[in-house]
Amino acid sequence: MNEKRLIREDFIVITGGPGAGKTTLLNEIQRNGYNYVPEVAREIIQSQVSSDGDALPWKNVLKYRDFMLNESIESYLSALINPPKEKLFFDRGIPDTLAYSYLINVPISEKLESGVQKYRYNKQVFILPPWEEIYKTDNERIQDFEEAVATYEVISRTYKKLDYELIEVPKFDVKQRASFIFNNVGKN
Repeated sequence: MNEKRLIREDFIVITGGPGAGKTTLLNEIQRNGYNYVPEVAREIIQSQVSSDGDALPWKNVLKYRDFMLNESIESYLSALINPPKEKLFFDRGIPDTLAYSYLINVPISEKLESGVQKYRYNKQVFILPPWEEIYKTDNERIQDFEEAVATYEVISRTYKKLDYELIEVPKFDVKQRASFIFNNVGKN
């Protein structure tokens, strides 16, 4: 693969299994003056449910995965058009789609293989561990806690395999979690 890599040190990924507090944390980060790119999976599920589509994790997993990949790449490319003055945070990155493929045991497409190599984020990736005390299901998050733990483990292995440095965010209140990230962005 001779594709040129696009590495954006100012694109910071926050990832983890479902229900670990990513969105709450990103909202706090935004209150501190930083922008973030929302998770595409939730938007896809909401759109597919409202339009009676089948690109859903409980209907057509390959179509859902491909929608996630396309939307994740589009989010990355859109952020390039109007780059941040400092840092831009992402609620999950393109490698999360690769992790999802491993999790559901489906073939890895060439576009996915290429996407995770071509569109790179800051080498430091913040990962939120499973946290049973705050875990809740909803209309888009239907996994039980054990599935959330398994998802976290696959995401962790996937980012490491892609040579990202994972920084685990401690189970603090949201303000302390945001401070932890601000204090650790750009170290190393």
